[in-house]
Amino acid sequence: MAKRIIVIGSGAAGMSAASAAREASPDADITVFTEDEDIAYSPCAIPWGIEGRSAWDEIVMHRPEFYAEKRNIKVLTKTRVESVDGEAKTVTAAGGTYPYDSLVIATGGRVFVPPITGTDLRNVFVVRTVRDGRNIQAALKDVDRVVIGGAGVIGLELAVSLREMGKDVTVIEMMDQVIPRIADKDMADEIQRHLEDRGIKFVMKAPIQAVNGDGKVESVTAAGQEYPCGLMIFATGVRANLDIPKALGLDVGQLGALIASPTLNAYRRGRLVPDVFVAGDVMQCESAVMPGATMSQLGSTAVRQGRVAGNNAAGGEKMLFGPVASPWVSVIGDKQIAGTGLSLGLASWYGIDVATGKAEGLTRARYYPGGKELKVKVIADRTTHRIVGAQIIAGEEATGRIDWLTSAIVNGMTAEDFLVRSENAYCPPTSMVKDVVISAVEDLCRQL
Repeated sequence: MAKRIIVIGSGAAGMSAASAAREASPDADITVFTEDEDIAYSPCAIPWGIEGRSAWDEIVMHRPEFYAEKRNIKVLTKTRVESVDGEAKTVTAAGGTYPYDSLVIATGGRVFVPPITGTDLRNVFVVRTVRDGRNIQAALKDVDRVVIGGAGVIGLELAVSLREMGKDVTVIEMMDQVIPRIADKDMADEIQRHLEDRGIKFVMKAPIQAVNGDGKVESVTAAGQEYPCGLMIFATGVRANLDIPKALGLDVGQLGALIASPTLNAYRRGRLVPDVFVAGDVMQCESAVMPGATMSQLGSTAVRQGRVAGNNAAGGEKMLFGPVASPWVSVIGDKQIAGTGLSLGLASWYGIDVATGKAEGLTRARYYPGGKELKVKVIADRTTHRIVGAQIIAGEEATGRIDWLTSAIVNGMTAEDFLVRSENAYCPPTSMVKDVVISAVEDLCRQL
């Protein structure tokens, strides 16, 4: 009898799991349940969809019909899983009961909305799905002023897109910097200044206290001040969607997400559950920098986890998911900002005494036209000299450089090792003869 595999969730993790299960088991019966109406899309592209830079049909890479015809995977959209019976190994949804041999939970996360008044008013949105983006885009036609709650990467990308559309944009953030937690204040402040120069207003150290209006949002109150607006978007971070895992009694870690084994099996009361696998924002990971848990709510991480979970759920040759450094990159206005490993704040959370090195230069040879700014910051453990984090601000080509530093972190390189073993390709249109990354690590060695 063909193996029956059920996947709950149709994001990057869920659809990667379903596809990997099909590769590992050509005869398996695979069904995906999702409450969403769109599948296989990139949430990262939603700000550009709202702006109109990317068409919604281009953001959605595949439809359910594609999976049915090309991969023999059944996808049931707009279908809520009502319950899961771990003993009987059945899923109840759409009025039916579906048996499984393996279950993949990829329920993702939900945008955290603070428990304040007015969040149910018209023109108050979260931004997580394509439908959210379409609804925001439609509502913006009659709106001049927008408030965005949260100055993380998505909040800032939204701010730029809305400003490009001619909107008056105010970003309200409870912390004292943009991109909190994963970026250092000196790097974040440069991004904030860049956006202020583009006409975006910021209100910092101001928790949102209320959304005000009569049927429709009219203003937002934060730190005792009122900010008028006709539309408000919460971009206040994502929390793991644990409804189904909690119903199954699965173990939740200290970061509020599921604990998983390297094979991405879930645990129940400390024991591995052999027929339940997890992937995506619903789970916590092991840090590649320091022993302990971390969150890696990135599309790139979700795809890797999905492949491991789906393959193992189908009984393929065993795959493992290892610790993560979680490299990230964002294009915010005319600047790219990227990071990997630990920021100074995260290093402090882990109790690490660190040193930093910085360097500035250009993305191309000084004499070659078109070179853009490049600033690199590298962080190392002051005791062991091991590189534990890095951040980059650049006018171009941040991704390759942050990936380079990620490899150094994952491989446990010290700052001194990096200078001995690292090389950079050189061509005047692509880099300086000595890349700024190497100059930053040289400065780091001096600080150590």
